[in-house]
Amino acid sequence: MDKIYLWEKGKTPYFNPEYGQEEPNLTPYLINDGKKRGAVIVAPGGAYTHKAYQHEGYDVAEKLNSFGINAFVIDYRVAPYQYPAITGDILRAIRYVRYHAEEMNIDPTKIGVLGFSSGGHLCNSAMCAFDYGKDGDEIDKVSSRPDAVVLCYPVITLVEDYMHRYSRTQLLGGLPDEEKLAYSLSGEKAVKEDTPPCFIWHTQDDDGVSVWNSLNLYSSLVKNNIPSELHVFPHGEHGLGMAPDRNDVSQWTSLLSTWLTNLGFN
Repeated sequence: MDKIYLWEKGKTPYFNPEYGQEEPNLTPYLINDGKKRGAVIVAPGGAYTHKAYQHEGYDVAEKLNSFGINAFVIDYRVAPYQYPAITGDILRAIRYVRYHAEEMNIDPTKIGVLGFSSGGHLCNSAMCAFDYGKDGDEIDKVSSRPDAVVLCYPVITLVEDYMHRYSRTQLLGGLPDEEKLAYSLSGEKAVKEDTPPCFIWHTQDDDGVSVWNSLNLYSSLVKNNIPSELHVFPHGEHGLGMAPDRNDVSQWTSLLSTWLTNLGFN
């Protein structure tokens, strides 16, 4: 499928061709059956150094299509890029899909994000840092607030002892306002009254990213009356994706299908 670049070629903010990465883009998975449907932007994980495209990206987009939901896989920037370039990619992706929703037969009020591990943190950043439009081109004037956030064994906190320090270092390490930014991009600290609804899943014995990331975010969501859903499975290593070889953990996809259906995404 043809890639969709988030900015006009050569106009991507903070882009450095010496880093050897493409300008940020989306790979679309559109249903095109004449019905206006929601869409979910999928962000693979990879500790902000790489992206696990197949099992945390393309396969997931196809699964969303099977639910009757449009999908996009985002090719966002990773190290040596840092904040704000990386966070800006997911916010621009939401704006782009919303701005072009009519021509793609997408409901502009049903645009979600779904991320794994550090890709989950990227989606968490969208949940923390969205706005309702800003100065810039016509796309920038559109809201970057996601209508739903799906977080799969996510990195959430950048300040607590159980943080995934390597991800924080890649995203913020050495920046002048690192401590302040780390706090503002820690989901459990940033929940507010207009935070979108969240679906979260994790495994209890995940030794890559602590389950406390999900537990404490969910606690903050409940305290702020944000409609949310949390599933913690007892066992499973980090990076399972859709967990096709695990009859227990793999249930998260059917649970998600029900959740998104209840939100009117299909």
